Amino acid sequence: MSTKKIAIVTGGGSGLGYAIAQKFTVNGITTIIAGRDIEKLNKAKEQLGDLCFAMPCDVCDLKSIPAFVEKLLSQFGQIDILVNNAGINLKKEFTEVTDEDFQNILTTNVTAVFSMSREVVKFMLTKNTGCIINISSMAAQYGLPKVIAYSASKTAIDGMTRAMAVELSPKGIRVNAIAPGFIYSAMTAKALDSDPERKAKVFGRTPMGHMGQPEDIGNAALYLASDAAKYVTGIVLPVDGGNSIGF
Repeated sequence: MSTKKIAIVTGGGSGLGYAIAQKFTVNGITTIIAGRDIEKLNKAKEQLGDLCFAMPCDVCDLKSIPAFVEKLLSQFGQIDILVNNAGINLKKEFTEVTDEDFQNILTTNVTAVFSMSREVVKFMLTKNTGCIINISSMAAQYGLPKVIAYSASKTAIDGMTRAMAVELSPKGIRVNAIAPGFIYSAMTAKALDSDPERKAKVFGRTPMGHMGQPEDIGNAALYLASDAAKYVTGIVLPVDGGNSIGF
């Protein structure tokens, strides 16, 4: 097995997934970005360079996940780091959320994370080493209105992270999560600018008084994936400017 590390980042074509893939590739980690939109993945790959590989994968299609992981292993020979970043959100009044809406969010944000992790862990157990990073949310730290399914899914991620860590860490596999606060993107900026009340609330309870940058999440992932974090497992790390403890 080579000393070079191989990482998978689901939803790696844009947003936080892209920021994580960027930190990984700059630091010499071969990174496979997976997602549904192959055009978006290829664009990202062009920017991320030779250490980045784009592989189409729809995590909602649970049956396709074992074959996807099998394909990666036959092509790259190993998987050292898995970042379960792919996720979807839905903003709707509580009573308007259908069973199907709720289930769709859970399938993508929880079941797919479990399935992908299970298949990757089967390989990691043969080497007694590995690192899994899940992406949580402020929606699991406190109550947020109109995102009931998303909140349920991210709270499930925190519980899964701890349960996985306790079961897998004795076998050399560390499992942690990152809980991003309000991170700058064109979309979040636009959403907050169009809702001054919400904007005031966000900054009012964020002690640092400003949004984070995508690279802040990339740096946290790089730390958790590195040997610098070799004694760190089972944590949910808020990267949020103090938002989760703000008043």
